[in-house]
Amino acid sequence: MTGSIPFNRPFLVGHELEYVAQAHVNGQLAGDGPYSKRCQTWLETNTGCRKALLTHSCTAALEMAAILADVQPGDEVIMPSYTFVSTANAFVLRGATPVFVDIRADTLNIDERAIEAAISPQTRAIVPVHYAGVGCAMNEIMDIAGRHGLVVIEDSAQALMSRFDGRPLGSFGHLAALSFHETKNVISGEGGALLVNDPAMLERAEIIREKGTNRSQFFRGQVDKYTWVDVGSSYLPGEIIAAFLWAQLEQAEQITTCRRAIWDRYHAAFVGLEREGKVRRPNSGDRSYHNAHMYYLLLHDLEQRTSYIAHMKSAGIQCVFHYVPLHSSPKGRQISRTCGVLKTTDDTADRLVRLPLWLGLEPELDRVIDATLGFFERTN
Repeated sequence: MTGSIPFNRPFLVGHELEYVAQAHVNGQLAGDGPYSKRCQTWLETNTGCRKALLTHSCTAALEMAAILADVQPGDEVIMPSYTFVSTANAFVLRGATPVFVDIRADTLNIDERAIEAAISPQTRAIVPVHYAGVGCAMNEIMDIAGRHGLVVIEDSAQALMSRFDGRPLGSFGHLAALSFHETKNVISGEGGALLVNDPAMLERAEIIREKGTNRSQFFRGQVDKYTWVDVGSSYLPGEIIAAFLWAQLEQAEQITTCRRAIWDRYHAAFVGLEREGKVRRPNSGDRSYHNAHMYYLLLHDLEQRTSYIAHMKSAGIQCVFHYVPLHSSPKGRQISRTCGVLKTTDDTADRLVRLPLWLGLEPELDRVIDATLGFFERTN
């Protein structure tokens, strides 16, 4: 057996360290320098949002979104349970109650047909999560939100370069949050961005991000001094992070193309397994163009998935499951409520396994495929 294949391996596209050095030469390592501005302009151009603001994480962007949505103690926020804890934590920190609804069996995204039943007089916002970079049914969700006067915050952590009905994800909701964590497609180690689409939220978003001050207006010459005007915190990343990110954003199209090629090879290799009823492959639906953020398989049950992961580990290949549903977690049971039975969520959590997918994997891809096919031949 050759070397081990990790689930993820951070990659360099070529100019990251050069740009980091240039950030030092520029003499500004704090946030909102030249590289931050380049990244934000790129995001505005490529997502169609009105304003992009870099943050030190997607979690920070979600926390900003909760403040901008004026989430208050006692409010409720509707979201899927099959998501990362930050989706809920951002609103719990404001005193809100997460209300979990089930996901669709095809895309594993929030089931838009279940949202309306979860709405109560306390509902303040809906948070669709674009799982695996596949778009939620955003037009339908925006229609529901419009009829009930709710704020929509897209958790687009996994969705940069993805589209739904031809539009970039992150451009539908009032707000959206992106991640550039090292496990994402475009990376800066840690990092994120808040996308603002509602013009009424633009000015306050800058203030919240700058510790509750109107510092950005001061530097644009709009006020003669800056001061504390609202709540806020320190959500900016430094210029070193932004410089690294800029190198990656320059190559975002190429990164997506390469990832989709890996994804497509997996998908073609496992068509026979799905035809024979041994697995279920990802389904992005007809309306979504995905960014190949992840490739997963749905196995028959928890026991088979455990055996598969062990089999792949013995072959030197790291495959991993994903979320423990938030409604079944200790904190989730304590502070959330669910609407309906989350059958698909619980079933997915037991059966889903993620395969390695990162740039540079290509020479080892056949090894992953062959080991997977070998598992099902052995257990046939």
